[in-house]
This record gives sequence, C-alpha cells and structure tokens, in this order.
Amino acid sequence: MTKKPTVFSLVQEQSVFMTAIMSLLTFLAVLALGISLSIGTGVIRWNSQWDLFATVQVMNSANEKNVEKILKDNSDKISSVKEISTEQMKDLMRPWLSGGNTALEKYLPKMYEVQFKEKSNLQNVGEQLSKYARFLTHSQALKTSMSAGWKMIAISTFVLLLTLGAIGVCISYIARNIALLHRRELEILNQIGASDSFVARQMQIIIAKISATASFAGFLVAAPVLLLILSTAHSARVGLMAMLDITGFGWLSLFLMSVAIVIFAIWMTKKTTLKILKNN
Repeated sequence: MTKKPTVFSLVQEQSVFMTAIMSLLTFLAVLALGISLSIGTGVIRWNSQWDLFATVQVMNSANEKNVEKILKDNSDKISSVKEISTEQMKDLMRPWLSGGNTALEKYLPKMYEVQFKEKSNLQNVGEQLSKYARFLTHSQALKTSMSAGWKMIAISTFVLLLTLGAIGVCISYIARNIALLHRRELEILNQIGASDSFVARQMQIIIAKISATASFAGFLVAAPVLLLILSTAHSARVGLMAMLDITGFGWLSLFLMSVAIVIFAIWMTKKTTLKILKNN
C-alpha cells in the first residue's frame, strides 16, 4: 500500500524557522510547568515536615516549672522535647549580640523545640503552655516562606499561560501563512472539488510534523535544564530550596503537556484553515 503524499508542503527555510519557534515555546512551557511543579512539591514537603513542630519560649523564669510540668503531663502526646541551649541561642542571635550588646544575653528566654505525635495535639497543649510561655508553631513561623513559595508558583503558572497563548498565536500564524503561500494550490483544489476538510487535513499533516518535532526537541532540552535547577537547589541545602523536586507523576505531566501541545496545534490548524477557506 503506497503512502499518500501531501498536496503541498513548506520549503526548508520556512520549516526550520517554524520548528525553531515552536521548539522555543515548548521549551518555555515545559520549563515553566516544571518549575511550578517542583516548587509546589517543595512547599508541600516543607509544610508537612514542620506541621508537628512548635517552639516554646519561657520569657519569665518563674514560669519554667509550670512549663516543664505541662510538658511532662502531656508526654503521651509528645514525640520529643529538645531544650535549646544558651550557646545555640547565642548563635541564632549573634547579629544582635555582637558589637557590645552582650547585656542582651541576660534576657534570652529558655526555649524548647517540641515535636507532637498528632497535629490535633498542638492546639490542646499549646493552649496550656500559652498561659506561661510563648507558643509558636513552626508552620506559623514559616508562613512568610510558604507564601513566597505559592507566589512563585503563581508567577510560573502565569508564564506558562502566556507561553501557551503564544503557541496558539504562533500556530494560527503558521496555518495562515501556509494558506497564503499556497493560495494557488488551494484554488486548484477547490476547482477540482476538494472539500474544505480535505484541504484542512493537508494543513494538519504539515503542522503535525512541525509540532511533533518541535515538542520533542523542546522537551529534550527542558528536561536537563530542570534537572540542573533541582541539583543546584539541593546542593544549597537551604530551607525550601532543598525540598524542590519533580515526582514521577510530574515528569509524566511534562511529557503529556508536550503531547497536548501537538494535539492543540493540529486542532488550531484545522480551525484556522476552515476559517480562511470560508472567508475566501
């Protein structure tokens, strides 16, 4: 069975240019979605890591025994209690204690880092401790970092939407450009009775080849870039950055988005071509 050739096709220069443009846009789309997924995974992991932790700061030494008693009475709800030493607090407060401010050392509170067994225990025990000390959950303390993470996700998503919009415009332009360049072939097809669907199918074959090649190339380039970004973030070993990651499902989503771009391009080509033929 012989393969049916397309009625018309792009010249090499046009094909290379359009493939390059689509590859760049696919690269940006995969990169934006990958960054959004990695930050989202990092935020979720970062939040869940500290959900059961809280810090207890005893500001008045007269309340130390009361705090210790509450912690002891609720030992069945607590996984671990770690008292933060004065030296550790000095390290945390070094920027404020240096330069002759050693007098502040006298006012350093006694601090405990408490890990609870269940998240529900934080509120019950926290209410008891709040009468004698300052009770602060780690999730509350890290609220600013979490907010920054969600903002970065929103920015990445916005860039992704802009890129997908640019892909739609690009596909529409490519289809319109092909139709104008091959106006003579289209007129001949109309004269011999070819249906609009047949003409649109010819256009779809061309765009499908360009989009498939471009999506494959864009994904292949974006994947190592994302791995490099994740590797750099992990090597920093700092807070939220160390938690960035893309799961197996995330990589599958990136690949499926590349496939979806090809399908979208084919659909957009048919819609644009039929509109041009109708107007002509």
